[in-house]
Amino acid sequence: MKKVILKCKLKSRDEFEQKLADIDLDFSPVYWQHDRIYVPKNYKAHANFPRLIMRTEMQAVDKPAKYYFILKRHIEDSGVDVVETTPVSDYEKLVNIIMQLGFRPAGEVSKRRQNLKMGEGTFIYLDKIDGVNGYFAKIESELEAGDSVLEAKQDLKKTFQTLGESGFVESTYFEM
Repeated sequence: MKKVILKCKLKSRDEFEQKLADIDLDFSPVYWQHDRIYVPKNYKAHANFPRLIMRTEMQAVDKPAKYYFILKRHIEDSGVDVVETTPVSDYEKLVNIIMQLGFRPAGEVSKRRQNLKMGEGTFIYLDKIDGVNGYFAKIESELEAGDSVLEAKQDLKKTFQTLGESGFVESTYFEM
């Protein structure tokens, strides 16, 4: 699946959330995610290399954790992210496969997250990253065949600007 993703460091989480509530958009309850990021041994940032992510997600303390394998690749020339997500039943076996394929651990990111669906294929995430000051909002929009990446990215910027935000962030959470 191809996506355009834009991230912003929020000036005020409460104000951001209130502006969305004013137009009848409410975030989900908070849930926890922990990502372990793996990269190829010859990985270079901003060079179109894939990242593999093993995600643990807890929606509620009385429910079992869910595990996901995520392939993420940012194509610098186009500004598109290719993202494929697969549920995993045996976390340890898949990590062993990742290591045997020549990937190495690059970092870990824990976050508390809320989400809301804005429209078909468009989501806003409100993130609090462990060890990083402030809150972040991330908008992900799925691209259909023939969609303009530039127009999609401009639409996401306009959405943030309409909500009073302009602190755009290019780096990934694990690079922070």
